[in-house]
Amino acid sequence: MLAKLAPLTLSLALAFAGAAHAAPDDKQDLRSAYTKYEFRIPMRDGVRLFTSVYVPKDSSKTYPFLVERTPYSAGVNVDGQLRYGVDFYPRRLGPSADFSEAGYIFVRQDVRGRYMSEGKWQEMTPHARKDLAAGEGNESRDMHDTVEWLLKHVANHNGKVGIYGISYPGFYTSASIIDSHPAIKAASPQAPITDLYMGDDSYHGGAFMLAANFDFYAAFTEEKNPTPLPKTWSDFDYGTTSGYDYFLQRLTLSNILGGLEPKQQAYLKPTIEHDTYDEFWKSRNLAPHLKNVKPAVLTVGGWFDAEDPAGPFATYRAIGKHNPGIFNGLVVGPWVHGGWAGGDGKRLGHVKFDSKTSEHFNKKLLFPFFEEQLKGVKPAQPIAAVNTFETGTNVWRQYSAWPPAPAKAKMLYLGPNGTLTWQQPAQANAFDEYVSDPRKPVPFIGYPATGVPREYMVSDQRFASSRPDVLVYQSEVLEEDVTIAGPVTPKLFVSTTGTDSDFVVKLIDVYPADYPQDKEEAPSRDVAPPAVQMGGYQQLVRGNPLRGKFRNSFEKPEPFVPGKVEPISYQLGDVQHTFRRGHRIMVHVQSSWFPLVDLNPQTFTSIPKAKPEDFVKATQRVYRAPGSASGLQLMVMP
Repeated sequence: MLAKLAPLTLSLALAFAGAAHAAPDDKQDLRSAYTKYEFRIPMRDGVRLFTSVYVPKDSSKTYPFLVERTPYSAGVNVDGQLRYGVDFYPRRLGPSADFSEAGYIFVRQDVRGRYMSEGKWQEMTPHARKDLAAGEGNESRDMHDTVEWLLKHVANHNGKVGIYGISYPGFYTSASIIDSHPAIKAASPQAPITDLYMGDDSYHGGAFMLAANFDFYAAFTEEKNPTPLPKTWSDFDYGTTSGYDYFLQRLTLSNILGGLEPKQQAYLKPTIEHDTYDEFWKSRNLAPHLKNVKPAVLTVGGWFDAEDPAGPFATYRAIGKHNPGIFNGLVVGPWVHGGWAGGDGKRLGHVKFDSKTSEHFNKKLLFPFFEEQLKGVKPAQPIAAVNTFETGTNVWRQYSAWPPAPAKAKMLYLGPNGTLTWQQPAQANAFDEYVSDPRKPVPFIGYPATGVPREYMVSDQRFASSRPDVLVYQSEVLEEDVTIAGPVTPKLFVSTTGTDSDFVVKLIDVYPADYPQDKEEAPSRDVAPPAVQMGGYQQLVRGNPLRGKFRNSFEKPEPFVPGKVEPISYQLGDVQHTFRRGHRIMVHVQSSWFPLVDLNPQTFTSIPKAKPEDFVKATQRVYRAPGSASGLQLMVMP
């Protein structure tokens, strides 16, 4: 998901208007090479979907279609405003200039119920719902009807169709290939939302992703359609530079919702009210429905995607499970949400990746994929089933499947005195404890910001390591590289004096004290602000919460019995990272991560209905004794 230009929102702009912005490789004058048409394509229920089509003027050969379906407008961003009309051209067509120069028929469509299309929009359109209200539809059928119409009414095509899209358009790409039209030969769902509750935008480990969703839905609002509005997306006025202060002052979710206008609440409120994995979410989970997929698929994700980190892996796994025999590819690079489309991919914040990873993806993987599937052009090098970027060593790797077959599960245990070892602990009745106060929660970044700064996924954790409500464990200095590739699974034994609690686990790469410093900017005679010292930098590799009441089921929450030791296990997500020789591995355990994650009052209750008096301190214990040894299960490469 995405919005205007807050940190979260900047990434949204990639999907919202990616084709409308200039990129460094945009050389072509599109107006001289393409003719633009606008159509209202009828669906089988009579609803008409607004569609822009850009056709090459050179009619001496035929071209494949390349389709993007979006809730963020098929219009064109001109001078900061959204425009419809055949006279308005974007600065770029397709994922990169290579596509327009090679020749495609580009199609952009407003999905049902958004902008200039008719019908009723639904959040993550449920695929199998039978009792559709007037104007509601099904994305697979809408795509099928669109393809049928294009094949009959647009000249000079070669009969082949490709689909792509980032974020929500990534979801529409995935949804469009279920029972896919035979003309669809290639699809690339990129950062696709797959299951909003299970690790994508809305919930992680049953905890609500507060800052991101509030920021997004304040701008992504319900509008009467067809409409070319809004022409711009406006940022929410927090009245402060600190989202931490803004949300903490309001404390409860009901107070936080009260700060929004009714139309800003329309899409946000249901996601807050449905705080368990109920039918609202299950019907919107696309993964079980990804069947009868006929085209080749190249799913794309970013290791540092703050919005849809789980979706690409869920989509890749579901397509592989249900559709044997097709090409089912996966690409994961060192990118933020959609970063491969809007940046060089050379660095994220203070963390460097040493090369233009986005250029590698676009020129060596994505463009050749579509050229081969839609035009029969063999790539210079065959595209591996799995292409992933290994951070730490900063090298692209190729595998036949994900996780890589050589990766084996290995436990890294929390030890005494803040140690982290591969050996099971021997001390009986051992535990560490801290007091968690929801009125003084642990921040997720060490600086003030609103929304979700994209840098947070690799942010320096030294600010958190010094807090008394964060347990810190670290290994000895590594004598050789340790490479992990696959899911990271905390397995903890915990107790609490409360009746509910969050447990947040973070996996961190600690740089050596003598790590080379970034080069300074041009010297000035003024006093400069202090630089971030990279020696000892604590780079977040992956973190995620588990809302404790969901430790046994996301459908049926259960209170903790105060003082009772219980096991919890959950997924931090997939990682491919090398902890280099001379570095250390660090793990944090804490009970808040604010306001990235909403506050757990630490009283067993429906959190959307929690009152201020429900928010109480609790003492949390993490056990590290034989029979109750806490640690992280990592997939370690030989």
